[in-house]
Amino acid sequence: MLINIIKAIILGIIEGITEFLPISSTGHLYLANYVVKLQENQSFIDMFMVVIQLGAILSIIVIYFNKLNPFSLSKTKLQRENTWKLWIKVVVAVLPSVIIGLPLNDWLDEHMTNWQVISATLIIYGVLFILLENYYRNRDSKLTDLNKISFQIAFLIGCFQVLSLIPGTSRSGATILGAMLLGASRYVSAEFSFFLAIPTMFGASLLKIVKYVHAGHTFVGDQLAVLLVGMIVSFVVAYLAVKFLLKFIQTHDFKSFGWYRIALGIIVILIGVFVK
Repeated sequence: MLINIIKAIILGIIEGITEFLPISSTGHLYLANYVVKLQENQSFIDMFMVVIQLGAILSIIVIYFNKLNPFSLSKTKLQRENTWKLWIKVVVAVLPSVIIGLPLNDWLDEHMTNWQVISATLIIYGVLFILLENYYRNRDSKLTDLNKISFQIAFLIGCFQVLSLIPGTSRSGATILGAMLLGASRYVSAEFSFFLAIPTMFGASLLKIVKYVHAGHTFVGDQLAVLLVGMIVSFVVAYLAVKFLLKFIQTHDFKSFGWYRIALGIIVILIGVFVK
């Protein structure tokens, strides 16, 4: 059990760092699987890799609890109305992933989770981030207020999130890139991406758990403890990662993440080709 707990801690750290940074948690977990693979059956591992994301999502709820709470007594009537509108926009943005992702979920897991796809998406979106930042270098963003995001733009950002169904894309990377292309500032793009993660990842985790149980699996032995450790570590690390990102983008752009993605994609290719 101790070995699995240590591995769960390592995987939780990786998930916490990469979930909200636009660098692909899937790509990193793919690499980690070579050195810290849990000593469990593959069905549990597949479920674990998704459900530990709940810890990271809870960090967003903690950080933004007041901003996301439409019942807060400290808010004015207008602020409460804006919070309700924000939640509706998030729901609207989730719809494309639900409509397209649910029917394709099993097919994507079976055919797209390989080093060729992961490396390609890591590199492609890394290049796109660099090109986008170069394009907007001397241009001002049109959307610098989260409340100014319209329902139409929210839906379009959700369409970009659909791209993240392909492993290696990065959910936060796709939504941040999409929001910036639609005129949002880096800060607004990052925040809306965070909020969009809440229903998206809760839904993905619930789907994985239901499929896991429906297939006849149960949490046996120390599996529940391993899963909880991974989630708790993911929560703590994601909390710190989000704080870092919000501070970082106030004075920096996303190009460094783009270069990092390209380097990681090359490493995935090397491992895919030379490591059996």
